[in-house]
Amino acid sequence: MDLTGKLLIAMPGMGDPRFERAVVFLCSHGDDGAMGLIVNKPAPDVSLADLLAQLEIAAAAPAGGAAKTGVPVHFGGPVEAARGFVLHSSDYTSNLHSMEVSPGFSMTATLDILEDIAAGRGPKRALMMLGYAGWGPGQLEGEIGMNGWLTAEATADLVFTLPDDEKWGAALKTLGVDPLTLSASAGHA
Repeated sequence: MDLTGKLLIAMPGMGDPRFERAVVFLCSHGDDGAMGLIVNKPAPDVSLADLLAQLEIAAAAPAGGAAKTGVPVHFGGPVEAARGFVLHSSDYTSNLHSMEVSPGFSMTATLDILEDIAAGRGPKRALMMLGYAGWGPGQLEGEIGMNGWLTAEATADLVFTLPDDEKWGAALKTLGVDPLTLSASAGHA
């Protein structure tokens, strides 16, 4: 089972408040574990403008347009919370390293993407993350087997366009699941 490029949707009653109603975009999944980014939890009190200022990156407006400093900053997960990741549309490739995750989605964790976003040369769609969610070998499969997560196809509109507070319900609806019918109790038939 390779879930790279898919969404994980947290089930009610998961027990970890960091993942309550979380929607996680899986950037990699394989025998050695999994890595993903939470796409619906804004980072409290952090803006891209703040991050750019802290990194001493000037936001310069390019000819004919404004720099895209309105890119949302999210809590990407509890691992390496000070490390930045940008999940973005595949129209952008870093000069240093971008990883194409799946059609339409790439991830870049190098400083040059922030410089390009600040200069208005970045990707058309992007979410800035601080931290990531990680699982060791077999851990995610175990959590899925214990009804901690549902999996769904990722769409660019759901990940990049919908308001954060609507992503969880919208992801469930792609599976035909009404959020009001979910139970916090797990069970197997």
